[in-house]
Amino acid sequence: MRTSAMRGHRSRIALVNAVPVTVFLLVLFVYPIIGVLSLSLEGDSGGFTLHWYTDALSGANLSVLMSTLRISAETAVLSLLVGFVLAHAIARMRPVFAALAMLIVVVPHFISALVRTYGWIIMLGEHGLINTLATSLHAPGAPYDLLYNETGVVIGTTSVMLPYTVLVLQGVMRGVDRRLLAAAAGFGAGRFTIFRRVYLPLVAPGVGTAGLLSFILCLGYYITPALMGGDKQTVVAALIDQQVMKQDQWNSAAAFGVILLLLTFAGLGVLGLAKLRRARTAARGGRS
Repeated sequence: MRTSAMRGHRSRIALVNAVPVTVFLLVLFVYPIIGVLSLSLEGDSGGFTLHWYTDALSGANLSVLMSTLRISAETAVLSLLVGFVLAHAIARMRPVFAALAMLIVVVPHFISALVRTYGWIIMLGEHGLINTLATSLHAPGAPYDLLYNETGVVIGTTSVMLPYTVLVLQGVMRGVDRRLLAAAAGFGAGRFTIFRRVYLPLVAPGVGTAGLLSFILCLGYYITPALMGGDKQTVVAALIDQQVMKQDQWNSAAAFGVILLLLTFAGLGVLGLAKLRRARTAARGGRS
């Protein structure tokens, strides 16, 4: 009876402690989302309508949405490719050098995104470092058009998402038991076979998480695409800004916001299903 009473007392304390957090989430998260959802379903006359969603998923707006999805996917893939190499190299370093390398990767992330974006604009411009170097080396096609197009946007967003990717991958790679790799080598497996059959499956969950994180963050990213894309390469976040600040189309902007939120939830759902599937597979393997 005393144990049951203590459990009940702890449960009441937990409920009391959860009240401020619940109120905080309801006021600052749930209520705004409900407001945006209702605004996206409100017609010009105040009645219910799906016109704003139909408009968002047709014509030029659909083209902007697909362009945003494509840029997000390209950014996720490029971040994974570069981040995998960096994280793998850092994971093999001694702890002191690994900490220094992670510091070099992460510290630029604390610099203002606006400053970093203008830095990329200077580097990628017609007379920037890259084009000046390419021209001096007489590279074919130099100078290159690297700004105010999809190429510039992907380069800029990749630089922003790269620290997240490296952090996730490096943590997973640090947790890989090196004895498994040594055992595979002891049985005569080559480096490529060890990488493909042992190492890659072990870090695959981290790869999926890092890629999905970059994709989701890039969906609603605004500063870098707006500055490096210009009018020629519009993304959904920039379109929402135009509709609110210049066209006073709050309903259409709200519809785009809900679509981005649904895409984010879909990505999180895919990640959750993948984790659940891995857990079930591990459980079946443990029982066998």
